[in-house]
Amino acid sequence: MDNLRFDGRVVIVTGAGAGLGKAYALLFAERGASVVVNDLGGSRSGDGSSSKAADAVVAEIRAKGGKAVPNYDSVVDGDKLVQTALDNFGRIDIVVNNAGILRDKSFARISESDWNLVHDVHLKGAFKVTQAAWPHFRKQNYGRVIVTSSNSGLYGNFGQANYSAAKLGLVGLCNTMAIEGRKNNINCNVIVPTAASRLTEDILPPDFFAELKPELIAPVVVWLCHENCEENGSIIESAAGWATKCHLVRGSGILLRHKITDMVSPENVRDVWSKLTDMSQASRLNSIEEASSTLLGVIDEIKSGPQTKNENISVFDYTFVDSILYAIGVGANVREESDLQYLYESHENFSTLPTYAILPSLMATMQNSSITNAIPGKEFDLSQVLHGEQYLELHKPLPTEAVLTTEIFVSDVLDKGNNAVIVVDGKTYNESGELIATSQICSFVLSAGGFGGKRFSNVIVPVLAKPNRSPDSTVKEKTSVNQAAIYRLTGDLNPLHIDPSFAMAAGYKVPILHGLATLGMSVRHILKQYANNDSKLFKSLKVRFSKPVVPGQTLCTSMWREENRIHFTTTVLETNTIVLSGAYMELHEVKFPSKPHMILCSGEVEELPSDAVFQGMQERIDSNKSLLKSINGIFLYHITKNGKVASTWTADLKTGKVYRGEPEKGLKVDTTLTISDSDMIDLALGKLNPQMAFMKGKLKIKGNIMLAQKLKALNTESKL
Repeated sequence: MDNLRFDGRVVIVTGAGAGLGKAYALLFAERGASVVVNDLGGSRSGDGSSSKAADAVVAEIRAKGGKAVPNYDSVVDGDKLVQTALDNFGRIDIVVNNAGILRDKSFARISESDWNLVHDVHLKGAFKVTQAAWPHFRKQNYGRVIVTSSNSGLYGNFGQANYSAAKLGLVGLCNTMAIEGRKNNINCNVIVPTAASRLTEDILPPDFFAELKPELIAPVVVWLCHENCEENGSIIESAAGWATKCHLVRGSGILLRHKITDMVSPENVRDVWSKLTDMSQASRLNSIEEASSTLLGVIDEIKSGPQTKNENISVFDYTFVDSILYAIGVGANVREESDLQYLYESHENFSTLPTYAILPSLMATMQNSSITNAIPGKEFDLSQVLHGEQYLELHKPLPTEAVLTTEIFVSDVLDKGNNAVIVVDGKTYNESGELIATSQICSFVLSAGGFGGKRFSNVIVPVLAKPNRSPDSTVKEKTSVNQAAIYRLTGDLNPLHIDPSFAMAAGYKVPILHGLATLGMSVRHILKQYANNDSKLFKSLKVRFSKPVVPGQTLCTSMWREENRIHFTTTVLETNTIVLSGAYMELHEVKFPSKPHMILCSGEVEELPSDAVFQGMQERIDSNKSLLKSINGIFLYHITKNGKVASTWTADLKTGKVYRGEPEKGLKVDTTLTISDSDMIDLALGKLNPQMAFMKGKLKIKGNIMLAQKLKALNTESKL
């Protein structure tokens, strides 16, 4: 792992004579920064002054070979601190506003002097030091700022009205600096530390105090100040080797009047108070513009008055029971440990599978009578309608229970000769009016064409062809004979999936499985293979339903990874029939499972323990792209078992892709390596020396042998 360095950077740390400030200064210096160690040397109440504290820290840094100078000025004289940096190091890159004092008294007993002194050091001091550095940040188009808040500022604390007010004031100051500095690459963040220091030594319990080491918080602050860190305008809390992000939230709210001519009375407020203060659907607003926009929407809603019912808008209400039933309907199983999060409402990661978000638009489409009138001069019923294609994008993770509102509209109608296609777009919102999901349903209507319409559309989200190589991963799963009977309980009650006579009338020998059930099962396979079964990593998908599945048949999902896009094809194992085609799923991030989950279909290559080595290679490359520059070659691996090639992998270390199978068309292999499955494992674990393996014939190499030597760093740390 590459160490984070600050060579050439200059840091001012205020209040750096002890505690947190000292820990920050030492760590910055250790990582190559030049440090201005500021400390007035006073008591924790702000009385007195001394140069000893700052001098001691500077001496410690210099003794370790670091660069540091002391500064004994008050932070209210911020320009003097910045001038110290300029005089000694010629620049300033980072300001850590850490200095603080306490003058604790109950609110009724706080003097004006106690108030002013605390605000001067905490709030005014941060303002003065940062403002003095600001022109230099802007000129060099770079700067990092930390201000120090407190849980007393976020939540209040008895006897600390002056301190709490200053600490929350720093949050507001940071919010504005983050906005104003963004265009000049100046990032500002808040740290909320709980650490052992002279300010807390007689406040916190001794056992608790002993665990709150400042050195455990310093790495969080140092990362926030690194040039690679893009965090800006955030509140980060940290203590005892733990950290998290905090932010303000706002409830969904409720109208106190419904017409612009209505007045609001205290009684109106009283009657809706429980709903007004309900925070169960609270959300974060990211800017003052967003907050204002929400209010403008409220005013528009009041002006428009009570609305008549719009058939294109429908409500989809579900509970955690429905979420669990859906998961069962698409094959989630208690025998799969990672599936329990979709099946048990008290699970710590209880969540809803992302494809459940298709249902609100689907139900709205099925219940909307205007859809059946979408084709000019044609009438049709459910027995003629097939789900042709589906697109889904999640803008927020799907709640485990909610009341969602969906608006649908016909965006296109196509004439395909004998048949027709109706394209329905939908937008689904939560109770706060936030967009949760966008969907597009392409319905194939049999015997409804020939009306003289256009054949092609530019609004349909396209399907994509899969890569021209063997799958990177393939998973099989046998459906239950009751799969359709269970899945239909999620809302799609089309008798095609349960009634034999209806199915026969539609041209099928037996009832068929819902295409969305097949899709849900395939998405589960992809989440397990490439998202560690974390539904929050799902971004979007597109799929074409090619052929039906009969309950009881085995689904085989083949996957190809292209960065964060996973192409997939689903076939019925028993008949080798493709049932989902042109499909792909976008992930926010690829996250491989700690234990590979690769159940391979018959006829595919055998699963081998060494498959994990190649998974690990990909992870190493994704986390450290510099490896590509140091290797820069294309390698073909033949993995043998019992003397025969059992698996083939390609490591394209020019573009950073590791995948099962032969190289993509047009790629020239630099080096071919042949090695047994067990020897590949030993090689990765460091139990087998590559040179000895080559000399003994365990590792056979063709092509550029010297290039193969560069693989050692990539192989020996692969994750198994």
